Amino acid sequence: MRKIISFTHATLDGYIDEPHKWSFRYSGEEFQEYGLEMTLPADALLLGRITYEGMAQAWPTRSGNPFADHVNSITKYVVASRPVDTSAWNPTVVIPGPDLLDEVSRLKQAEGGDIIIWGTGQLTDALAAGSLLDEYRICTSPIIKGGGEPLFRPASAATLELLDQKRFATGAVIHAYGLAS
Repeated sequence: MRKIISFTHATLDGYIDEPHKWSFRYSGEEFQEYGLEMTLPADALLLGRITYEGMAQAWPTRSGNPFADHVNSITKYVVASRPVDTSAWNPTVVIPGPDLLDEVSRLKQAEGGDIIIWGTGQLTDALAAGSLLDEYRICTSPIIKGGGEPLFRPASAATLELLDQKRFATGAVIHAYGLAS
């Protein structure tokens, strides 16, 4: 069975919005190697509509390194309850919001590699509640933002177990958690 892994950047005080403004300074070569190692076993990227629309503006123009080339080559699944333009970043498949659990359950049962989710939000909350999310990987940057969009919401409540951790020379730390059984 395929594994579904949510990966997101967070500040030390638990905020996730606008990571392009604060996370890049903690993403050195060592971190890039980790990202590639995590992503190569994946053959699908699962995103909510808002995250997809932001990523689709930048990623199609990135190429020339193994990480970007791999991300651009794999199938992107975007969960959307309203129309979304998928023409800029292919291959992309739309999963209608009401069909989320059935479609992702089908994807998880199908043959293939890991499924990566970028970010946390309603999508990860729904998958965790439906027992479809296998792992959270949270890259905490040593920065205090003081406010913003929180990493988790009340619907995220769960008991987790630490699976792994990795510290980078930049001060960033990745913690991998699975849902406790």
